[in-house]
Amino acid sequence: MTKGYLITFEGLDGSGKSTQALKLKEELSQKGYSVILTREPGGTPLAEEIRRVILTPTTEPLVPMAEILLYAASRAQHVESLIKPALAEGKIVISDRFIDSSIAYQGYGLGWDVKAVQTVNRMAVNGLMPDLTFFIDVSVEKALERVKGRQHKAEADRIESREVLFHRKVREGFIQLAQSEPRFVRIASEERSVEAIHREVMEILKQRLNI
Repeated sequence: MTKGYLITFEGLDGSGKSTQALKLKEELSQKGYSVILTREPGGTPLAEEIRRVILTPTTEPLVPMAEILLYAASRAQHVESLIKPALAEGKIVISDRFIDSSIAYQGYGLGWDVKAVQTVNRMAVNGLMPDLTFFIDVSVEKALERVKGRQHKAEADRIESREVLFHRKVREGFIQLAQSEPRFVRIASEERSVEAIHREVMEILKQRLNI
């Protein structure tokens, strides 16, 4: 049986990562690969319920440890119920966010102990790590501009609504991860077309995974 691959896309909201994940899924499917496109938090019915709790703004603040554990709980369900079975069948799984988002957002963004966030989430994935991670990088200003352009402020989720400084810390977290993790590929997307970024993704995929 052909080995499955786990490919993840990371970056700020508004970076274009979701668009690139979808384009990759479409092209690989056209080439005859069996591909699943999923997302975090979420990906399964129960994990999507946890996503709703995490992202829906309420009058009660979500304390950092609760946020960390909720993301980890959603991820554990996602991994065991969807990702691992798909990989065992030799499928390519493309996930819009994975473990690195928790490290960047809850570790660097919220200022929580990064090693503690890593420990909790490594337990959640039970040893499963991506084969390749694309970090679609864009400035905080451009990312927030794109987010505001697609929705009204009142519709922003709990994470998108946070102050600019938080998003700057998150981006720095992704940059640090990209510099320390060999599976990471950082792709600048600021002034580039969707197609140009996609071509670079495909070229890297051929080099790294021979797909």
